[in-house]
Amino acid sequence: MSLELLIENLTNPALLFFILGVLSVQFKSDLEIPPTSSKFISLYLLFSIGFKGGQELAHSAISMEIISSVVFAIFMAVCIPIYCFFILKRKLSVENSGAVAAAYGSISAVTFITAVAFLEMQAIDFGGHMVAIMALMEAPAIVVGVILVRKFSNGSTNGSLKSIIVHAFTNGSVLLILGSLVIGWVASEKQAQGIEPFTTDIFKGFLAIFLLDMGIASGKRLKSFFEKGWFTTAFGILMALFNGCLVAVLSGLITADTGNRFILSVLAASASYIAVPAAMKIAVPKASPGIYLPMALAVTFPVNITIGLPLYLTIVQNTF
Repeated sequence: MSLELLIENLTNPALLFFILGVLSVQFKSDLEIPPTSSKFISLYLLFSIGFKGGQELAHSAISMEIISSVVFAIFMAVCIPIYCFFILKRKLSVENSGAVAAAYGSISAVTFITAVAFLEMQAIDFGGHMVAIMALMEAPAIVVGVILVRKFSNGSTNGSLKSIIVHAFTNGSVLLILGSLVIGWVASEKQAQGIEPFTTDIFKGFLAIFLLDMGIASGKRLKSFFEKGWFTTAFGILMALFNGCLVAVLSGLITADTGNRFILSVLAASASYIAVPAAMKIAVPKASPGIYLPMALAVTFPVNITIGLPLYLTIVQNTF
C-alpha cells in the first residue's frame, strides 16, 4: 500500500471528523448531532448518490460487463455469509452467527458513500450501475443468514422468507437509493443541472458531519464491545480486510475499470449496521444486537475507512 495514499486518506477531513466523534465520547463531551438532523443527512447522502448514479447510468449502454458485475456482486452477497457463518459458529450461537454473517454479506451504504468521496479525491470515475449493485446486495445476505439459522436451529426465526425479502427491499435506505437511481436515470441532463448544487456542491460537507455522528455512535459502543472478547473484534477486522482484498483481485476477471473494481471491493468488505439489524430484529429475535451491531459499526467501519480504502485501491491498481 502506498504510504502517500494512506497519509492522504488519514488526513481527509471527513475521516478526521469521524475520529473527532470517537474522541468526543472518550473525553465525555456532550457533543452530539440531533437524531432528526442525523436522519436527514443520511437520507440526503443516499438521495445524492442514487440520483448521480442514475444520471451516470442514463449515459451508459447496458453491456456484458455491467451484467457480469451484477451477477458477480449477487454471488458475493450469497457466498460471503455462508463461509462467515461456519467460521462464527465455532465461537457464537447459531442465531448470532447467522445475524453477523448476514451483516458481513450485506453492505454498508455509509461505507459506500465514503468510498465514493475517496474516489473523487483521487479523481477516479466509476460506473453509475455500481449504485444499483449496492442496493441489490442488501437483500440476498439477509435471506441467506435467515436460511442458515433455520437450518441449524429450531424455532429461532419469525416470519416467512417472502416477508423477509419484502422487508429487505422496502427498507428505507434501499428504497430511497433505488428510487433516486430511477429518478436520476429518467431525468434529463438539463433537469439534473437544476439541482446540481444540492446533489454535488454540498455533498462533502454533509458527509463530514455525518461521519462525525458515526464517530460518536461508534465511540459509545467501543468499551462494552471490547469486553466481549478477542474473537468478535478479530473477526470484524480480519474478515473485512480479507473480503475486500479477495474481491480487489477477483474483480479483475470481470472488469478492467479501476473505479468499479474498487467499489466492488469496498462493498464486499463492508458490513451492514442499518438494514440487517432492522431485519434480524424481526426475523431472528434471539440474535443479540449487542454483538452484530457494534462489530459492523465500531470495528469494521473504522477499519475500512482508515486502512481499507487505500489498501483495496492499491491492490486494484497493481493486479491484472
